[in-house]
Amino acid sequence: MKLYYREVGEPTATPLIIVHGIFGSSDNWLTISKTIAAEGYRVILPDQRNHGQSPRSDDFSYVDMAADIHELITDLNLVNPILVGHSMGGKTMMQYVFTFPGTFASLVIVDIAPKFYPVHHGEILRGLAAIDLKNVRTRNEADAALTPYEPSPTVRQFLLKNLYREEVAGTSQFAWRLNLPVISREIHGVGEELTNPHPITERTLFIRGQRSPYILDSDWPAILQLFPNAQLVTINDAGHWVQAEQPAEFVRVLMAFLK
Repeated sequence: MKLYYREVGEPTATPLIIVHGIFGSSDNWLTISKTIAAEGYRVILPDQRNHGQSPRSDDFSYVDMAADIHELITDLNLVNPILVGHSMGGKTMMQYVFTFPGTFASLVIVDIAPKFYPVHHGEILRGLAAIDLKNVRTRNEADAALTPYEPSPTVRQFLLKNLYREEVAGTSQFAWRLNLPVISREIHGVGEELTNPHPITERTLFIRGQRSPYILDSDWPAILQLFPNAQLVTINDAGHWVQAEQPAEFVRVLMAFLK
């Protein structure tokens, strides 16, 4: 699949690909990517399939999403890019290095482990489905409809970034940049465990938020079996969206690893 992507930085700089998580898009990383690019990187921000401005598909697995990244790397003639992925994007990047070993320089996984996660986005999916796109006139109305399902204003704002206006029969109405039917149907697969028969020996960094439950201390031995050259950094005063909550510290940790 030909993914939509954005680029920040000089075309001749070291390539670095960042992949967003579930319900996200390249736009979520645009601001911080400018800071990363200023450190000497060509930052490439794809929208994963069924997200953002990339095509929609009934196929929505990590194998598919990893193949999409490989196609992007091939099309852009990138040689051993640095790979960064957050949450679902982190699992996409882990699947990529399992499927296409030896085609990347280093790996950075943000607040996700290769382990199984039970479905915990059910209320969000129900809330998004409850928004009547044909009759909602403003984003405030959409926010009000979502509030019973998601109490956090920050999370609601993040989710509602997926709303855009389109013309339907001469009338402007809201639509989703998410393929909600497929994401809802395949949400169990988003939490699946990733395994690989051979360890990945390239340098790998796992970053977690201090307040996030996604990577536990007890997960680390299993992670090291798959990524024996991995290190773990915990960013204080941050939850799951580490890069948004502590952007300066996130970039500092990333640059310390890369340089």
